[in-house]
Amino acid sequence: MNQITLPEAVENFVAATNAHDVNALAAVFGDGATVRDDGTTYTGGAEIREWIQGHLINPKIVLTPTAFADDRLVAAGDGEFPGGPLSFAFVFGIEDDQVTDLAIDPV
Repeated sequence: MNQITLPEAVENFVAATNAHDVNALAAVFGDGATVRDDGTTYTGGAEIREWIQGHLINPKIVLTPTAFADDRLVAAGDGEFPGGPLSFAFVFGIEDDQVTDLAIDPV
């Protein structure tokens, strides 16, 4: 399989998710960042930390990137949730090596 090259912020997001490290994940996001997932928007550090805990850490999500182009990461997500593994598209807004905006949708 070909190696997928990811921007530093995306690489950090995947690594921190797979390590189940809430502090490292929170550090990936810039001040005032937003996350859109499951029909809800999370804005700012406290809300994003809550989203990280509930959507990535608690279900022990492990991401396996399968493609990356135009700020869009497609990855298989597995963990302790029904129906897994599932493929997701993560569309990143990045500024100064930090995520400013993230939208997640099933693929």
